[in-house]
Amino acid sequence: MLPNHSLQIPDKWIWDFWLAQDISDYHLFYLQASKDLPDPEDRHWHVSFGHAVSQDLRHWQILPDAMKPEAYGDVDEYTNWTGSVIRHDGLWYLLYTSTERKEQGKIQRISLATSKDLIHWEKHPKNPVIEADSRYYEKYDLQHPEKNLWFDEAWRDPWVFQDPETGEFHALITGRVNYGPAESRGVIAHATSQNLIDWQVLPPLTEPMTFGTMECPQVVLIQGRYYLLFSIPPGEFVDSNLTGTFYMVADHPLGPFSAPMALWVDSVKRLYSGKLVQGPDQIWYFMSWRNFALDESFLGDISEPVPITVDDQGNLIVLEPAMLD
Repeated sequence: MLPNHSLQIPDKWIWDFWLAQDISDYHLFYLQASKDLPDPEDRHWHVSFGHAVSQDLRHWQILPDAMKPEAYGDVDEYTNWTGSVIRHDGLWYLLYTSTERKEQGKIQRISLATSKDLIHWEKHPKNPVIEADSRYYEKYDLQHPEKNLWFDEAWRDPWVFQDPETGEFHALITGRVNYGPAESRGVIAHATSQNLIDWQVLPPLTEPMTFGTMECPQVVLIQGRYYLLFSIPPGEFVDSNLTGTFYMVADHPLGPFSAPMALWVDSVKRLYSGKLVQGPDQIWYFMSWRNFALDESFLGDISEPVPITVDDQGNLIVLEPAMLD
């Protein structure tokens, strides 16, 4: 069973996404690529940021594209990938993944853009603003690729939030530690900032477990507890064929976190990069992008919101979705 789609674009594949709420408007930013590409997997290297707005998370108005890779020589000239948006002192900050063509996209960094209205974005002159620190995290050697244990320098998908007690900003990042078996170095990397521009990279929030990478992190507060979501790509869960969205629980946004639990997983990646969002009815919903249909054809769209509940043990339960059209 799959939830129906809430956003589907006739001429574009869409996948990873993030949301920003401005009063009653939900702004959805998503990765997109043309359906003219011969293979949906080519989309990762022909990507831009799409943008839509809704007041109910179900009916979306498409807005002008938010961002795309820029001129040759810029730090994000090759790709712009998944990020997150936060508001501070009347300005919107978008932290996102960037790569360079001269590096063949092998090294990922975090870049920054700002906006006054969520429509017009200006990339920051100090980009990139966060890079992997070799004291804690695995680096990719461009000069000696045969020495690398992984296919890229994982440093992507920043999720940014502000600590309500200290005012400090935290970025949770998909990263890999620099020790241990190659197939299980994936962690939630961590960086902090006072102004969203100057960042200090710190040790990871999680210990390496059994994952190659932990993609698209998000942390939310529900009923007094913090839920850290992340997604595991196919083939990156050691001794398991499961893929999809998992979560861990803590009493503090920085942990320590419980053991991972499944939120929406399967063996074929039908849904991926799940996020939790509180709707206008104050109910919490699970949304994701739909990867494969029941007939295994590629979908490339955004799911409808599916309500969740929290059981007596604090576990998240996704309620039964509608059948796929």
